[in-house]
Amino acid sequence: MPDDDFDQFVTERLDRLLRYATALTCDKHLAQDIVQDVLLRARQRWGRIGAMTAPYLYVKRMVTNEFLSWRRRKAAHDVSSTHATLNDLAPTVADHAVRHAERDAMRARIAVLPRKQRAALVLRYYEDSTDAEIAQILGCTEGTVRSHISRALQKLRVNENIPSEALR
Repeated sequence: MPDDDFDQFVTERLDRLLRYATALTCDKHLAQDIVQDVLLRARQRWGRIGAMTAPYLYVKRMVTNEFLSWRRRKAAHDVSSTHATLNDLAPTVADHAVRHAERDAMRARIAVLPRKQRAALVLRYYEDSTDAEIAQILGCTEGTVRSHISRALQKLRVNENIPSEALR
């Protein structure tokens, strides 16, 4: 029976977990690896995780922690050069060249942010999470969350006029 509950959880939440991980990593393949590793560990502990009031938030925190872990540092610096993942996440724009250029520039600016700042931004603006939810997922205080977001936005504003090639 616990396997049925886990299978149902994966069926309902896999797409959201993959989108979340892709937004964090800026790399579809790394996101798939992270989600796969997390789901393998979650399946082993599903009796405990499934009994929680919000198992999805716990698994999302596991994805965040895996992204922040030291084992993924090198891979996180290699940002994928394909546009397919981000094309799927954003609405279409009339001029495709403009859309690609804007995404490339923003992705390059986001990719150089420290990991916790990047995670806080993704949770706030992509997942629409509150400060309390972000603090719970990142394992910090709400004040620290606001600080991460403020510093990340400040750095994005500063890097706005720097060519994206210089940031890589």
